[in-house]
Amino acid sequence: MSTHTSKSIQTRVTTHSGWEYALSFLKEVINYRFQKEFSGSAAGYPIWNPGEHTREPLLSWIADKELPTAEIIVLLIGLVPHVSPGFIHNIISDFFPSGGELPDLGGVKGKNHRGILPTGETIQFLLAGKEIEGRILVSAYFSPDHFFAQEGVLYLETVPAGEPVMSGKIIIEEEFLALLTTNRSYQPKTGKEFPAEKIDTTLEWEDLVLSSKTLTQVKEIEIWLRYHHTLLNEWGMKRSIKPGYRILFSGPPGTGKTLTATLLGKYTKKPVYRIDLSMVVSKYIGETEKNLSRLFDKAKNKSWILFFDEADAIFGKRTNVRDAHDKYANQEVSYLLQRIEAHPGLVILASNFKNNIDTAFTRRFQSIVEFENPGYKERYTLWKKNIPVQVTFESDCSLQEIAKKYEVTGANIVNIIQYVCLKTIAMDKREISLKTMLEGIKKEYLKEGKMISI
Repeated sequence: MSTHTSKSIQTRVTTHSGWEYALSFLKEVINYRFQKEFSGSAAGYPIWNPGEHTREPLLSWIADKELPTAEIIVLLIGLVPHVSPGFIHNIISDFFPSGGELPDLGGVKGKNHRGILPTGETIQFLLAGKEIEGRILVSAYFSPDHFFAQEGVLYLETVPAGEPVMSGKIIIEEEFLALLTTNRSYQPKTGKEFPAEKIDTTLEWEDLVLSSKTLTQVKEIEIWLRYHHTLLNEWGMKRSIKPGYRILFSGPPGTGKTLTATLLGKYTKKPVYRIDLSMVVSKYIGETEKNLSRLFDKAKNKSWILFFDEADAIFGKRTNVRDAHDKYANQEVSYLLQRIEAHPGLVILASNFKNNIDTAFTRRFQSIVEFENPGYKERYTLWKKNIPVQVTFESDCSLQEIAKKYEVTGANIVNIIQYVCLKTIAMDKREISLKTMLEGIKKEYLKEGKMISI
């Protein structure tokens, strides 16, 4: 579009901050288009040149991405309602003091917002005016393949059937908006619209005790998280393989599945969200699919790790169709299969029993990681790592003997240590006795319905 590449006279703008420069530039762009379309003449097309302000978050991001002028305008017009609600309305009032309809400019009113919310038509007008070919080309900025969609920056809201696609509002992704306006990561609230909670850990990789085979598989996942963009884009594998990564963590409770997921997020700087299946699964027909759709739509193009704990509840084997309920339950599994396959990020399913997961899912996993109950060596390491450094033991209490005799998981061991330490403190003692240790072990065994011989 010729208006984007004009090298004519640069508009000088005196500002005090990066945002002020950006809004002043956008104002010049809008005024240029008004003058060209409604007055028949206009000064040179404004040139983006923030100079010293490029170190500020918004302008620094634009510089790092090397955005062309047209894409800068798309971004700024989408951002402006969030920082200056009356911005577009005030410019229109200055240029058209007598008022009047401007259908070419696009824009809609919101339910709460009292200013003008820009649409795709607004961008068409600013970048191409009334030039039909140029207006058609503008739709490329809202394509799923465009940088804006791929990087989770912005998109066009879906419009009612029969209305022009470009009349949809420009929606800035909440995560991106938070980054540019507060310089912080966006944290969605857990609720019906987003049935998941962020989980993290203060532990390190050294605190995770797994068999060498399992740890090797986990490190392969970490490699994918770090380098999959290079594989898909720079090495040209995008045409051959699906963009996402699907994994099954299988093993008994307490063997480190959740901790592994949080550590993967911690060391690759990606937030981990554990899906609350109680808020996803519904007895009402079609509701489960809607809940899943909202979840995956929210996570699309985000660098999030989705962690489905106790996944059997929703990824379980499909049944023979005996009634309408079975039919719709199977449809839910099929729908979920489609969404997981299409999701570009990392999805981890955790299950106590691998065989409970529908084979339609397991065939599509890139990796199935088995988390086994720890053996003697792993149990002894877990005991040593989790016992407070200031704790000592009475002479008849040997961690080695306890690790050999009692088959417990890492989660069991943490619970036992908490119990015996509190009990020892309550008795005003400094040394842990064998009797107290065995009480803690027995408590964990009974909790899981296991028999124990002391």
